[in-house]
Amino acid sequence: MSADPVKENAYSFLVDTYETEILKTLGIWEAFPETAMNFRPSAKSRTTLEQMDHQIQSEVGWMVKMLGIDIGDFQPSEKSKRGYIEKYRGDAAKRLAILRQKPEGWWREEAKFFDVMRSRAWIFTRRLNHSTHHRGQLVVYLRLLGAKVPSVYGPTADTGDAVIYRF
Repeated sequence: MSADPVKENAYSFLVDTYETEILKTLGIWEAFPETAMNFRPSAKSRTTLEQMDHQIQSEVGWMVKMLGIDIGDFQPSEKSKRGYIEKYRGDAAKRLAILRQKPEGWWREEAKFFDVMRSRAWIFTRRLNHSTHHRGQLVVYLRLLGAKVPSVYGPTADTGDAVIYRF
């Protein structure tokens, strides 16, 4: 454990979790073939590209409105697989650096979560779960497309006994 109380506190595990979740999200996005960006498994579903856009829009919304972390423009330079991947990678890294500097008390402070007050730690945990939910949807898309699914929390049917985050 670091001697710096700002970088290591009772909530550091949330930031560490966010760091790994960023990598998992990017790994799933990278698994999609370019030809699958407009894939929509049903009329009520988002396309692959719309799912990527939702992840970026949603994460920015929560970070800015609920957690007060604003890193500026969140639109990718181009609305393409590569554009979304590059934008998410860069913006998430900036948010990660800001979150690493938050003192323990910041995490316990309450903020508005839609129409109720919750601790920032609670809100952030919900954010992680929300991202996991949408990533899970994209895993289903990959299966429906017959594409390989990289590891998320361990091996998949496509990685055998190995943990492979990117093919």
